[in-house]
Amino acid sequence: MKNKVVWITGASSGIGEALVYAYSELGAKLILSSRNKDELYRVKAACKSPVNIHVLPIDLENTTSLSDKAQEATRIYGHVDLLINAGGISQRGFALETTLETEQRIMNINFWGTVALSKGVLPGMIEHGGGKIVCISSLVGKFGTRFRSTYSASKHALHGYFDSLRSEVYDKNIQITLICPGFVKTNVTLNALTGDGGIYGIMDDALANGISPTDCAKQIVKAIAANKEEVYIGGKEVKAVWLKRFFPLRLSKYLRTAKVN
Repeated sequence: MKNKVVWITGASSGIGEALVYAYSELGAKLILSSRNKDELYRVKAACKSPVNIHVLPIDLENTTSLSDKAQEATRIYGHVDLLINAGGISQRGFALETTLETEQRIMNINFWGTVALSKGVLPGMIEHGGGKIVCISSLVGKFGTRFRSTYSASKHALHGYFDSLRSEVYDKNIQITLICPGFVKTNVTLNALTGDGGIYGIMDDALANGISPTDCAKQIVKAIAANKEEVYIGGKEVKAVWLKRFFPLRLSKYLRTAKVN
């Protein structure tokens, strides 16, 4: 990855921040994006070699601006080798108590923002001879649980879209990887949206006891290097993916009564 251009969204915290440090150690040229400009500069300063790191604030919810942002990112180093879509927002609320406005916001950030940004960089990647696009999905992109209906839907949508896109661009040397983390100790639940669009502000017990963002990032880097199409990361919660595939009714019955924050 030395001197490869890596653009990471959601780079101001959590998994995105951990990926910045991982690729900085590998000698990549980095573009860091999120809404929080100050936090992006904090992350940049924490890297051993901040010279080859550029800060580019973006708002994934403002989907109409993302094509221009993609062009701006491309101009920084002349091209983008790897786009990691790690930006997003979670949800904690019953479906019947969640407003359509809140649901639309989650879809705009998690799904449409990712789609718009990826489509913005794809033509340049193809012209440059190839590239990689990575989407940080979730285990609930493979099955659903309580309080996360729209969040789960937004992640399911990523799988449908990018699986289809992969088949369309495989002959153009474009690799697409979907990463499905389980419980990772980040602030994602602190920033999650409630049904009325408010901030949840509570750390889930499962995430508090999850794997570290650093360990998660190490596995993601390996998966990308190996050109994996889809990867599940976490502890015993990963087993739910296989239960969904082979014993869906058993998983449904379990999730109805399982403790879910």
